[in-house]
Amino acid sequence: MSAVVTETNSQVSGDTSSRETLVALVGNPNCGKSTLFNILTGLKQKVANYPGVTVEKREGTCFSQHGKKMRLIDLPGAYSLNARSPDEAVVRDVLMGRRHDTPRPDVVVLVADASNLERNLYLATQVLELGLPAILVLNMMDIADAKQWRIDLALLSERLGVPVIPMQATAEKGIIELKAAMSRKLASPPLRHPPIPAEIYATLDLVRQELVGTGALHNFGGLLEPLYLISDHDPEHYGIDDAHLSRITAGHDALEKQFPGWEDVLVAARYESIEKLLHDVLRRPEREESTLTDKLDAVLLHPFWGWACLLGFLGLVFYSIFSLAEGPMGWIDDATGFVGDWVETKMPEGDLRDLMVNGVIAGVGGVVIFLPQILILFFFIGLMEDTGYMSRVAFIVDRLMSKVGLNGRSFVPFLSSYACAVPGIMATRTIASVKDRLITILIVPLASCSARVPVYLLLIATLVPSTAVSTGVKVLIMLSMYALGTFGAFGFAWLFNRTLMKGQSALMVLEMPSYKRPAVKTILLYMLERARLFLMRAGTVIMGLSILLWAAMTYPKSEGDESSRLAHSLAGKAGHVIEPIIKPLGFDWKIGIGLIASFAAREVFVSTMGIIYAVESSDDDTTSLREHMRAEQWPNGKPVYTPLVCVSLMVFFVFAMQCLSTVAVVKRETNGWKWPLFQIAYMTGAAYLASLLVYQGGTLLGF
Repeated sequence: MSAVVTETNSQVSGDTSSRETLVALVGNPNCGKSTLFNILTGLKQKVANYPGVTVEKREGTCFSQHGKKMRLIDLPGAYSLNARSPDEAVVRDVLMGRRHDTPRPDVVVLVADASNLERNLYLATQVLELGLPAILVLNMMDIADAKQWRIDLALLSERLGVPVIPMQATAEKGIIELKAAMSRKLASPPLRHPPIPAEIYATLDLVRQELVGTGALHNFGGLLEPLYLISDHDPEHYGIDDAHLSRITAGHDALEKQFPGWEDVLVAARYESIEKLLHDVLRRPEREESTLTDKLDAVLLHPFWGWACLLGFLGLVFYSIFSLAEGPMGWIDDATGFVGDWVETKMPEGDLRDLMVNGVIAGVGGVVIFLPQILILFFFIGLMEDTGYMSRVAFIVDRLMSKVGLNGRSFVPFLSSYACAVPGIMATRTIASVKDRLITILIVPLASCSARVPVYLLLIATLVPSTAVSTGVKVLIMLSMYALGTFGAFGFAWLFNRTLMKGQSALMVLEMPSYKRPAVKTILLYMLERARLFLMRAGTVIMGLSILLWAAMTYPKSEGDESSRLAHSLAGKAGHVIEPIIKPLGFDWKIGIGLIASFAAREVFVSTMGIIYAVESSDDDTTSLREHMRAEQWPNGKPVYTPLVCVSLMVFFVFAMQCLSTVAVVKRETNGWKWPLFQIAYMTGAAYLASLLVYQGGTLLGF
């Protein structure tokens, strides 16, 4: 290796006397950083997005060992300051003081996986070179101990020049020691320099001088800022001024022309320096025995048993959703009825009382009743993420993704979309291939998100009355809906790869974290955050739409019974207009009202049906929504919600877009209306054809 040249790095200074100490948590994905953040902040945290980018921003407050209040920011997981994604660009820019919305941190807590020390020290050494006061936390020490690794903490601290705290965050071991270290006044670490071979240094320094001269870089940026900006392969997305983009790109091209593969040379040089750093610090046994992770992966990553375990786990998830949530759902249903009855007794008869009871309470209550099942679903999602099993799921399905021309990087956004398609689409920014990213954006809304769950649950409850053996049938139906959406997405990915966007997909390297004991507190906080977002949506979007829907179902007023008045309302007329189109699917005009309303948000279908039957019912009718739906009839006396219609309607929601938020995000991510409109068209067409096939085919077969 060539000689390494050093370069003085100036630190961005700022007035910190007028604000709380800002502590940034930095680390690789799956290192336990978020678990530590949740332990330190508890419920005193907030989640938003960084302005200008679709990257989650988590902030909170905590107190040091001596009671000093500090502001904590949980920076996104990153492998390097050489940004390859918006997440890594945010980490780089915050630490270098480039973001106007976030001050440069006063202290950095570097969280590293002790059982994967070399890989984690890559980012840690880059951050230490910035000259910020820092603490190194070696998390997952229990896993390193199980591998019989011995780490000389004192020697590592001496060589890095920062405090080193051993920790097992899931058991809250090491928290007191960390708070004590955060209480002390930390000096900047010894000046460290990036390991840059001499033959690359001169060209890089010339590029730096040019960029500083044109204003593309700060004067105080030193060599590190151009190093990390020039290696940014997609700078236009990450807050770089348009006027400077061409100069930064030209700097990268100049280095690449003179030193082909220069970035790979720097990576190799850094790993070589880390290897020297760990000499006598990290001692491994001559022969490492199989760990629990190795033994579990032998089964969970097996081509057959891996799928069997995954399907079994999903079966457990849906069984729990139906069996454990039944009691709490009954309590919410009773509470909704009690509130409705109380309002009726306290308010005089009239449109305002009708709005409150049949609009707001019926509409919002019809969605909130599914909160227990949503919480159970997110408990299992949090469990998968916190134990490390989620990465194994991505690996298992990667084999299937490769058959349709995609890879595991596409499946990670797809997995996120089972919670919500909006963050799933945002997560596609980590995909380097433009083709793979666009195809992934087009298919991720087919993952059955949590907004579809209330619709599935309502229709399954209508389809299968509760009996001693009904839970297994409900689980099977729910699994079928998830499987249909998943395989439908894979089918469209295969089709798009061979028609719209031909080309070779990018390769992917997937890192498997060691299994770890789940942190109950972290999972509970995750559930509470999702419950808060769900209730906020119910209390804002759903309530607002419920009021509009009630008005559309009430006006203009006409004579006759409840059904006749509903039919002559604005919503009723709209439903009758589309009834000839949807009748071949088995749907009547009332279902048509639900389909129109649900385009705003899928779960609005449930509140819409609640309002429809609340508007139709008399004041003393307390029949639940599912009973109303079972009793609904066509004019000829035949039931509307037959088993075949319920299945047809669920299949429609599996494929239909039905979500304005998703449309808006796709428009923003693709910079135009071409792909969102295409997405609406192909998904609506697929939903109609699939539902038509189910209903007409089932009718021909005598169902």
